[in-house]
Amino acid sequence: MPWFVKIEKGIVDKTTFDQNVPAHIAYVRDLIAKGHKAKSGYWAEYGGGMLLFEAASPEEAQEIVEADPLIATGCVNYELHEWRIVVD
Repeated sequence: MPWFVKIEKGIVDKTTFDQNVPAHIAYVRDLIAKGHKAKSGYWAEYGGGMLLFEAASPEEAQEIVEADPLIATGCVNYELHEWRIVVD
């Protein structure tokens, strides 16, 4: 399956963002359980992060990203890209 990356930038205050983190963690765990090999993390500098995952198509990747609680609650802006691995 192709790999995709969601690069995000926070657009709400930290308190609001932090309230949505538990739902995001549960969402990522669910992606892992479904076989998407998801990895999620944030930048050392405040204000953004990344989700890396496998999906069958760009359309499925978009659906996956739109289901992220951080997107659904308006906590982040994002870019979605297909990531083509050169060395594995």
